Amino acid sequence: MSNFVDKIRQVTCYTNRVRKGKQVLVHIHEGFLCGDRMPTKPKHPCAYPGCPELTNKRYCDKHQKMVNQQYERYGRDPIERLRYQRSWKKIRNTYIHTHPLCEECLRQGKTTFATEVHHIVPLGHGGTNDWDNLMSLCKPCHSRITAQMGDRWPTKKL
Repeated sequence: MSNFVDKIRQVTCYTNRVRKGKQVLVHIHEGFLCGDRMPTKPKHPCAYPGCPELTNKRYCDKHQKMVNQQYERYGRDPIERLRYQRSWKKIRNTYIHTHPLCEECLRQGKTTFATEVHHIVPLGHGGTNDWDNLMSLCKPCHSRITAQMGDRWPTKKL
C-alpha cells in the first residue's frame, strides 16, 4: 500500500511542475512514470508511384506540389483557370487577412485558422468576388462544402 502512495506522491510532484508555461502531464503505466508526449501516428510512404519518402499526408511535399500543378493544368476547366488570376489572389489575401478564422468552425463553437476563401455562390454559377459572396474556411470545411456542392469532385456518370 505504501508503494502505491509513493507513486501517487511522485505523480503529484511531477504534475505540479511547469514546463514552458504549460503543466506537464504525467501518468503511471505499469509502474513507470511516462512523459507528456503522446505518440503520433507513424509516417507512411508517399502515394506517388515509386516514391519511398515517408510523410504524414497523402503525398510528400515535392509530389504534393506536382499534383497541384497537374490539377491546375489538366484537371481544372480552362475558363475556371482564367477566373483565378492575379486579381483573385489580391482579393483572397485581403479577405483572409481581415477574416483569419474559419467561419464554419466559429458557428460550431471551435476556433480554427482559415486557410482558404470560399465563394458562397460559385463564379461558374453567376457568383462574384464581392465580400458578401466570400467566406474564410479551414481546409477540412472547404473540402467538405465543395464536395457537397459537387464543384471540384463531380459525380461521374457510368
